[in-house]
Amino acid sequence: MTALARACFAPARFAPARFAAAVQSRTADADRGDAGMTTAEYAVGTVAACGFSGVLYKVITSPTVLDLLKAVISRAFHLSF
Repeated sequence: MTALARACFAPARFAPARFAAAVQSRTADADRGDAGMTTAEYAVGTVAACGFSGVLYKVITSPTVLDLLKAVISRAFHLSF
């Protein structure tokens, strides 16, 4: 039985103190095993953003999309209000 489970099933007069100790022990264990995880997540996010920006650049600079953008802009300037 884990410390958290023992704290939950302890007699009522000791439950708050045991529960607090069990929670502190449990969070301390979780904090120790997560070192460096955020750095790896930032690295993966940065690589994904760079890949997406490369694909977006290729799409935007393709002749088809450039012609479409030119047509939309020229239509916008020729509208009369």
